Amino acid sequence: MSTYKPEESIEENERVKAVFDDIRKTRNSDFVNNMWYYIAFDEDLLERTWAEVKRVMAMPSEIDPLTKEMLYIAVSIANSCAYCVHSHTAAARAKGLTDGQHAEIIKIVALAAKTNHIANGLQIPTDEVFDKENS
Repeated sequence: MSTYKPEESIEENERVKAVFDDIRKTRNSDFVNNMWYYIAFDEDLLERTWAEVKRVMAMPSEIDPLTKEMLYIAVSIANSCAYCVHSHTAAARAKGLTDGQHAEIIKIVALAAKTNHIANGLQIPTDEVFDKENS
């Protein structure tokens, strides 16, 4: 259950409508997911968040779109964000994520969580060779 309910007429706000229209154009879809409706109560938050998501996730970069989505899934699992796990898994599947790749993401996240907890619990010192200045 959400702690907030978006206004039904939210797109009557020109700033919100402009962002939603850009989401539709960028994604080549009429669908605007709940994340955007729920943060649209604050136009600044909506505009800034969409601009950053668009820049990082939608613009060409050195990381391909599927890998970006896979990374987003992994971080969302680590942060316990069910909404983002679902939305970015759907986005990754649309970009070609296979069931085998999805299973591997889960295995890697589980392994990283385990070894992170071990390293943190033991406060293992970082090897000097891992420092950029020493590589």
